[in-house]
Amino acid sequence: MATAVPPPSRKEILSLFRSFLRSARTFSDYNIREYTKRRAIDAFHHNKTLSNPSSVSAAFSDGKYQLHVAKRQALVYSIYSPTVKSIMDINY
Repeated sequence: MATAVPPPSRKEILSLFRSFLRSARTFSDYNIREYTKRRAIDAFHHNKTLSNPSSVSAAFSDGKYQLHVAKRQALVYSIYSPTVKSIMDINY
């Protein structure tokens, strides 16, 4: 007999969202940093209307997986990042 996994709490969902934004800040390139941030915001807005507990749990699980992917990509990108800053990162 399978037990139903309770959907994540609001606190857990907000924590995942903040983790996405924090991981986006670790990218040194402006374009990738902003894309990651925009993609996270769009995904959370898209899933905001989910009401079925199984859909919420599935979206949360997918979000955790995507966070691991973003962290892994940030690590790889930090190794091979360009040495020249983007024009968007230069402060005058």
